[in-house]
Amino acid sequence: MASTIEEITITYEEDGIAVVKELDKAVLTKGAWTTILFRYQDWDRSKKQYKPVRYSIRRYRKINNEYRQQSKFNISSTDQAKKITEKLQDWIAQEDSVQD
Repeated sequence: MASTIEEITITYEEDGIAVVKELDKAVLTKGAWTTILFRYQDWDRSKKQYKPVRYSIRRYRKINNEYRQQSKFNISSTDQAKKITEKLQDWIAQEDSVQD
């Protein structure tokens, strides 16, 4: 378990191979409840190569000085990530135009 946000990773190894390889992370919120966006790849055992890039949003809760994962949402493809980004930008633009 991680005791600091910097120690939190989704990299996971089996038999010396990173079957989940973290490529990057962005801390979206900090505190007792922390939200992190990860960019990662899964290892394809049959092809012996990494699959295309995926993304995951994960929530962690600090309990007894350790961060524990509470929930996650995996974004399965770059296309899905683009659609989520576009919709969020649309909604934010709508809110901004109402507030003006």
